Formats: sequence, C-alpha cells, structure tokens
Amino acid sequence: MASITLENLTHSYHANPQADPDFAVKEVSHTWEDGRAYALLGPSGCGKTTLLNIMSGLLQPTRGRILFGDRDVTAISTAERNIAQVFQFPVVYDTMTVGQNLAFPLRNRGMGASYIADRVQRIAQMIGLEAHLDQKARGLTADLKQKISLGRGVVREDVNAILFDEPLTVIDPHLKWELRTQLKTLHREFGHTMIYVTHDQTEALTFAEKVVVMHDGLVVQIGTPQELFDTPAHVFVGYFIGSPGMNFIPASIEGRRAETNGQVINLANDYGNPRGEVVLGIRPEFVALANGSGLPVKINHIRDAGRQRFVNATLFDAEINIVVDADIEIETDMTNVTFDPSRLSVFCDDWRIDAGPLEDVSGDAF
Repeated sequence: MASITLENLTHSYHANPQADPDFAVKEVSHTWEDGRAYALLGPSGCGKTTLLNIMSGLLQPTRGRILFGDRDVTAISTAERNIAQVFQFPVVYDTMTVGQNLAFPLRNRGMGASYIADRVQRIAQMIGLEAHLDQKARGLTADLKQKISLGRGVVREDVNAILFDEPLTVIDPHLKWELRTQLKTLHREFGHTMIYVTHDQTEALTFAEKVVVMHDGLVVQIGTPQELFDTPAHVFVGYFIGSPGMNFIPASIEGRRAETNGQVINLANDYGNPRGEVVLGIRPEFVALANGSGLPVKINHIRDAGRQRFVNATLFDAEINIVVDADIEIETDMTNVTFDPSRLSVFCDDWRIDAGPLEDVSGDAF
C-alpha cells in the first residue's frame, strides 16, 4: 500500500488546450494518505472519473505527476501501479462461478490454492455472497454482479489502492446502505487506501473519513463531513452539501455589520470591507421563524418530513429554506426570520472569507 500524490495535475481532452474551459481537471495538488478512506464528490461532468482514471493509469495527464509513495508512476501502466478498480457497471466473467470470479485476481498472480480458498471464503462472507459461490455469474441480478465486482476489487491484500467509480449506481436503494456498511467494514479490516467516486452526498459522507469536493474541474474543498457542513470553503460546497443546502443572501459588509435591502445583520466577527460579489451563507438549520423581529419573509410552502418540517420562503428577492422541528407550531403571524450569528458564513466571489475567532454573541443576528 502507498500514499498517492498528485503534483500540479491537469487534464484536457483537447489537443491544444488554451484556457480553463478546455480542461476537464484544473490544477490539482494533493496527497491521498496511505490507508485512509476518501470520497471524490461532485455532480456529473465535474471531472471526478477523469481524475480517478488518471490515478489508475487509464488516462495520461496533460500536465503534472502522480507518485505512489516516492515512486513516479505517471508514465507506467495500470498493471504496474498495482491498484484495483471497481467500475460503475459490473464487470464479471459470466461463464465462471461467483467463487471463480472472486478467485481470478489471486490465481492470476500465482497465489496458493489454500490461500485463495480461504481468502475467497472470507470476502464472500463479508459481502454476502457465501450462498452464491457455486453459481454461475450469468443470470444473476445486477445487485449480485456488482457485489462480485466489489469482492474482486478487495480480494487482493497487496494492492496500493482500491478505486471505486460510482459502484452503487445499479444497486437497489434498500441495499445501498448495506453495501456501504460492508465497504467500511472491509476498510477497517484490511486498511487499504480507498477512493470512492460519487455524486451522492449521502454515499460520500457516510463512507469517507475525508471528502474531496469537485466543481467544474476544480477541487474546491477537502475536509471531513463535519468541516464541509460547518465551514464550506466555496459557495458550491455550501449548496451541494446538506439537504436542503445552504441559503445565500446578497449583502454588503463593513466590519461586523452586513446590510441587505436596507436591513442590518450583526455578524459575530469583523470581516473588514470585502469588495466583489459578497453573499452571506446560513444553513437552514440555523434559521428561525419569528414574530415581529428579524427580516421579513413570505412563506411559500411547508413540507412535512416526519421529525422536521421544511419551510420554503422568500426573503427580499432570494429564496430561502428553513428547517423547523416538528414539535414547534408554525403560527400564521411568523413572518420574520432570525439567524444564529455564530453560524453565518461570508463569501466573496464564491470563496469563503475567514475572520478571527468567534466571539461570545448572544441572541440573534438582528
């Protein structure tokens, strides 16, 4: 096993790229630590699979280097990189049994028969294939075939990393949680470096120790699930993480005062005098409906979600969402909102502005 380092890596599918829009992956420099579980998260077309295929050797980068440990592997083949890759759609040998499919990578490397039998049995037990070991892969459901692909990806102990490219796309929703749990168990058990590509934030946040968020070919933030939720580095992270995502309110800022549509919002810290496109960000969980104090809103609709209700409202010209506990009564005269000042984020030209340490601020931002 080894760490994976990307140095000044870029990639374009154009023969002669000139500007940012020509690049599927804009410059990335990052080290994926040995033995950690990562998720590469972002919408379709943002560059996730391109970046994964560069790490595996299926693509050669336009610029930059890839190192496994201290070894430069940029120009060497996929086989020489000693990685396992599980693809979005199951790749299995239909004429082989499930057991033979799982054993194939080990037999291909000349492992002993007793080791192969023990290893196949162990992996089959961990991913729920034990009862199917003697069945031919042909005719199995897509769920079971993808389990075979997952099992074949983790059956080897000597790989440098295991790369997953949206491996649960074809899996029925009720089985996804089970398979994510099994993958986490496999990671704890064997300690491989795992990188999991997905557009699904639930998959990313429940699987990974650290999440790498991509947007338009650019890595915009790397952090733990909690860091992405609490302190998004870019407006895209605020919008993409959370359900509903972060609310954004255009504002101007002077020190600890923000102003929007003539209304003043008190901030917990001094943000100076940022110039550019400035917005305040606040999670729906930290917005409260109020009567008579705060900013005026017009409630559009309320959606009941069991323990919580999601309130959609219009604040001046911006649409915002509010999360309200189910046991809180929403009265007809609740036509204002207040914000928790310690939970307000400030962004300028899409990027987060950090201020000094939070001060002890009581009450609301208004």
